[in-house]
Amino acid sequence: MSAPPRIVVDVDSGVAPWRQVRDQISRLITLGWLPTGSRLPTIRQLAGDLGIAPGTVARAYRELETSGVLSTGRRQGTVVAAAPVPAPDALEAAAAEFAGAARALGIGVDDAVAAVRAAYSVE
Repeated sequence: MSAPPRIVVDVDSGVAPWRQVRDQISRLITLGWLPTGSRLPTIRQLAGDLGIAPGTVARAYRELETSGVLSTGRRQGTVVAAAPVPAPDALEAAAAEFAGAARALGIGVDDAVAAVRAAYSVE
């Protein structure tokens, strides 16, 4: 297995950096790159690696801990506790966001659906 994808924060994306970190960690867990029991870097270490404030990483970790995905203890540090459970409306929210972006680009529904089909065939 190759090295896991790196977490990257794009400050110009319009998405809060803590949310980018949270979402990328969640995705790495869902895809199996970070299995249950995997140890995550310390808040300071990850913040330094990403060039962001430690409070930003702390918020991402806290959000994932609150949802039961991460567990933090003095001896073991922060570890993956469980795979994230997608919210029931997550797919609908993603579809609405995609549809809005496609409309803003002037893309019709047939071309948008074709783009989704093409994205599925890539994975």
